[in-house]
Amino acid sequence: MRVGVIGTGKMGENHIRTYLSMHEHCQLVGIFDKDEQRANDMANKYNVRQFQSMDNLLQQVDAISIAVPTEYHYPIGLTCIKHNVHILMEKPITSTVVQANDLVKKAKKAGIKLQVGHIELFNPIIQSLIKELTDEKIIGMEFHRMNPYHHRIKNVDVVADLMIHDLYILQAILQDTIDDFHAFGKIIENTPKHAVVIATSVKDIIVQLTASFKSKRKIRSIQILTEDALFDVDIIQKQLKIVRSGITSITVIDDEIEPLHLQLMDFIRCIQNNDQPKVSGEDGIKALQLTNQIGNAISKLN
Repeated sequence: MRVGVIGTGKMGENHIRTYLSMHEHCQLVGIFDKDEQRANDMANKYNVRQFQSMDNLLQQVDAISIAVPTEYHYPIGLTCIKHNVHILMEKPITSTVVQANDLVKKAKKAGIKLQVGHIELFNPIIQSLIKELTDEKIIGMEFHRMNPYHHRIKNVDVVADLMIHDLYILQAILQDTIDDFHAFGKIIENTPKHAVVIATSVKDIIVQLTASFKSKRKIRSIQILTEDALFDVDIIQKQLKIVRSGITSITVIDDEIEPLHLQLMDFIRCIQNNDQPKVSGEDGIKALQLTNQIGNAISKLN
């Protein structure tokens, strides 16, 4: 399968590197970025072809990864559909729910696979957690996803950038919807930079989510309390601790298992086998709706 990458920033570079490692499954035809110098640097670094126009690249590929700022997701997605190219869209799916609904509708009508890049659902430690929770009766859940401040995120909304990952994980674990929530946050530089959500699910599970760009260190953790156990996940360390009746078991995931590789393999397989992607456009819409609702609630308080 012939693939390409649009957008050669940090995440785009990860897609380039990973596609190149998957040469038995796909051929990376080339890359495009409106920042020609950045694209040229990536082309030289990875010895791949730099296309001078997006249309030229789309004429040469079967599938594309889109790793550009969110505001460009919708127009680029429509261009990909026009060229009959399957799409892996980095999260969030689009800027607005109206755009997302239209993109999903047009992709489906054209027979285009549209997968949303929520990489944490392909993280083996998250997959292991979901499996362990299969027969558990959950009481409460806490998610913490925090980063130190960096000038690159000056105009970035912490809910749309960080918390959205945990909203996806939450949905995957519960197979349920949020029934009610209260959101609190700090608006800094005109966007939420610290956010806390207290929510309940339809199954009456209490959930707390915290996302922040104001932390002194990077944190990715999940704690889940069930009737019979405590589950404690350190995503950075790839470690799952389970405490039952005072006995602790620890699972550590092999560092060589890369979530992005699993995600891109799922993308390729769903195209080849005409299956639904693990994270569909409809899933992207649900996450975007909830993300926007949380962001709006925080804005009203500030």
